Amino acid sequence: MLSNDKPLIPLDSCYFLTFNIVDKIDVFTRPAYKQVITDALNYFVDTQGLTIYSWCLMPSHLHLIVRAKEAAAPANFEREFKKNTTRSLLETIEMEMDFRRDWMLRHFEEYRKSLQKKERFHIWQDCSSPLRIDCKQPGMLLERIAHIHENPVRDRIVEQPDAYLFSSARDYTGRPGLVRTRVVQQQGLFGSKLLSSN
Repeated sequence: MLSNDKPLIPLDSCYFLTFNIVDKIDVFTRPAYKQVITDALNYFVDTQGLTIYSWCLMPSHLHLIVRAKEAAAPANFEREFKKNTTRSLLETIEMEMDFRRDWMLRHFEEYRKSLQKKERFHIWQDCSSPLRIDCKQPGMLLERIAHIHENPVRDRIVEQPDAYLFSSARDYTGRPGLVRTRVVQQQGLFGSKLLSSN
């Protein structure tokens, strides 16, 4: 737990982000593709000072609640994350024995052509519509975290959020997850507190 001289919740804003694969193609069906995302998230935590309060990787999209270093807007993180993971995902797709490989690559190439972009393939949609969350309102933050964790339940992948390995729901039950997450917990009637990262 944080010491008493530090704030119980972050005083600045964090952001709710959704990164969608173009045309909602279910890319994240294989462990190797999912690993690219968890590795990238941990990389940004370790090297870029990103704080992740919640995350959930679904077959065609990634939900996040994050705060960039020095409370920066999320645009730089989003740009670098998509650039980094596009390269890694393409390499992994090329190596995997996936019967959908040629179909996916062709689709990513055609999508790029429709946007008239320079790169050969375009995997992520450009717009993430970041939603700013005022962390002085912990109820809203906790509500968004719960919403993210319920995604695999709503899609009937699992019955309980913490049974889904590719999200931070496990961290919120006291078990270590795959990505270093800063856990926000309720603290009775007096608001919320932050627990240290894994």
